[in-house]
Amino acid sequence: MKKVLFSILFFLISAKICFAGVSIIGDLSSEKIVKPGEKSEGTILLKNTGENPHEVRVYQTDYLFFADGRNIYGEPGSIPRSNAKWLFLSPTRFTIPPNRTASVHYNIQVPENPELKGTYWSMVMVEPMAEAIQESKEGEKAKVRLGLQTIIRYGIQIVNDIGDTGIRKIRFLDKKLISEDGKKIFQIDIENIGERWLSPLVWIELYNEQGQSIGRFESVKFRIYPGCSVRHRVELTNVPKGKYKVLVVADNGDESIFGARYDLGIE
Repeated sequence: MKKVLFSILFFLISAKICFAGVSIIGDLSSEKIVKPGEKSEGTILLKNTGENPHEVRVYQTDYLFFADGRNIYGEPGSIPRSNAKWLFLSPTRFTIPPNRTASVHYNIQVPENPELKGTYWSMVMVEPMAEAIQESKEGEKAKVRLGLQTIIRYGIQIVNDIGDTGIRKIRFLDKKLISEDGKKIFQIDIENIGERWLSPLVWIELYNEQGQSIGRFESVKFRIYPGCSVRHRVELTNVPKGKYKVLVVADNGDESIFGARYDLGIE
């Protein structure tokens, strides 16, 4: 799946484009298997690669994404499978000196609820604070100029699986053959309607009218949380014109394998 990096532009006081200089050390996701009532913890490492101190703000959101490109960062705890209320962050605002590292510690307290099952997740946002940049000359007051500053905001996905519990199930949604930049692409949307996150390898197999296999064509792997959906695109540019049977397979790499059959005409 999927790793999250956001770019937010602010009109600030700077004579040129500046970069925050704060980056994440390590992965942008953390997965831990837990059980009801269990405690867990983790650390997010940050580094200021710039030449100036940078103040950083850390906060939580929920996270949903959909095949049509929508991403929703809701209030923490607003979706049924959010674990945001299980997390306690410290510190949430601090300054990192230049060329130094800092860490954000989080504790997880899983509720003592035997009905918990499947996957729960949320997002920890790390956002360097915008700072005013002033220029001054000897004997003069500081001058402020309007410019553009780019702030990089990172989202770290915190994922908890309740043991090996949770139904694994997907649903194949819209499908179509599209033309794009001279290429033929088979596009299909897949939704996770189960209780546990999946990351299936998706491919299609084509069979002509005589039942002969034309080949196997793979997409890429995407993480899909329950209630979320993704869009897979498989290039078929070199497939000859004709009518075909399409077998779509989504293999999660375990006992969870899903499939569907469709008719496809390539003109």
